Amino acid sequence: VQLMESGGGLVQPGGSLRLSCAASGSGFTFRLNVMKWGRRAPGKGLEWVSYINAGGDSTWYADSVKGRFTISRDNAENKLYLEMNNLKPEDTAMYYCATWEDVRGQGTQVTVSS
Repeated sequence: VQLMESGGGLVQPGGSLRLSCAASGSGFTFRLNVMKWGRRAPGKGLEWVSYINAGGDSTWYADSVKGRFTISRDNAENKLYLEMNNLKPEDTAMYYCATWEDVRGQGTQVTVSS
């Protein structure tokens, strides 16, 4: 499977971004797989921020993003999304989409700064 994230950038505190992840590759059926978003802030370890089940009707969020981030997926388009609102400087990180088995893309940088 190949995963490609996009949508990162520089945003002011309180702003919003929508990250996308496109999945491709033979042997991987996106619609049958749990997907997740994680992030790595400078000098810190990887933090998983959200999961979504294969059908898209069950989600989990880390306490650090609960109420601000929304994960979703489009199984017809093989895409995963992360809507991020009310962004804070502590959300600054490289964001990765990943399969349940931790196959990840190269990431997209999110920087929250005034």
